[in-house]
Amino acid sequence: MSGNIGAEQAALAAEITERIRRFVPSTDDYQKLLTEAMEYSVFNGGKRIRPMLLLLTFRALGGSGAEETPLVDPFLAAIEMIHCYSLVHDDLPAMDNDNYRRGKLTTHAKYGHAMGILAGDGLLNAAFEAALSAEEPDCSGRRTVKALRILAAKAGAYGMVGGQAVDVEMTGKPMSEGELAFVYRLKTGALLEAAMQVGAVLAGASDEVVAKVGEIASRVGMAFQIQDDILDIASTTEELGKPVGSDEKNHKTTYVTIHGMRASREAEERLSTEALAILAGLPCGAAGEPLARLISSLVGRTV
Repeated sequence: MSGNIGAEQAALAAEITERIRRFVPSTDDYQKLLTEAMEYSVFNGGKRIRPMLLLLTFRALGGSGAEETPLVDPFLAAIEMIHCYSLVHDDLPAMDNDNYRRGKLTTHAKYGHAMGILAGDGLLNAAFEAALSAEEPDCSGRRTVKALRILAAKAGAYGMVGGQAVDVEMTGKPMSEGELAFVYRLKTGALLEAAMQVGAVLAGASDEVVAKVGEIASRVGMAFQIQDDILDIASTTEELGKPVGSDEKNHKTTYVTIHGMRASREAEERLSTEALAILAGLPCGAAGEPLARLISSLVGRTV
């Protein structure tokens, strides 16, 4: 499946949106504007790809349906709030300076720069509040603690934030292929790896399987970012829901600027094929088919 996420994924995304709603802070107290901005950042659209990957990985590896609400739902909310906070900060004038995302005003454009920063800060903290509320049937906390370690590491200086920092530092400067791969592996790939590995851990997968899941996610993350580079050139603002050409505007090196459009499309297809081959080697059976379909749908997407 290619192009827009199909009906199966759209339905799951809508379900996830409702399942995470109770974890996103909301109040009528004095900080109402803050929580309003936080809610806006999470519920103004979005395909829920990261929580979807987490949930489908959990199910593919034999996770129990009875555990989803108390154990998995808090992590679905956590991974999405971390992702949304990163977008809020990424759109700020000091970063990419974008006023539109998903066809709507970005958080800072709607609520002001200061409230945009605070909304992102609030979402990051709320993410870990949510994850810490997860409940394991045996009350041991072993899977929860392991999942939290992965989530924290992949979101921080050795993961997403570290990749973003190098991306900011190198804006306007020529970047080598190795530097670009480092940025992509951390900035985009790390949180996708967190999503899938957390899903595997919560399902009770072995360390070997969790590592294999990380290999899948690493390839998915690179392919996903390459497609982002392609869309920034080949798509339109109407299709993408945000301004195109921002990479050129910000003088950023991308996979496309180094390798060209044709080679970029070929690399994306190759990485996706490798990811699906590794997945096929895991003990998933038919339970892994929805996850395989989602990974396939991310290749050649138009949004």
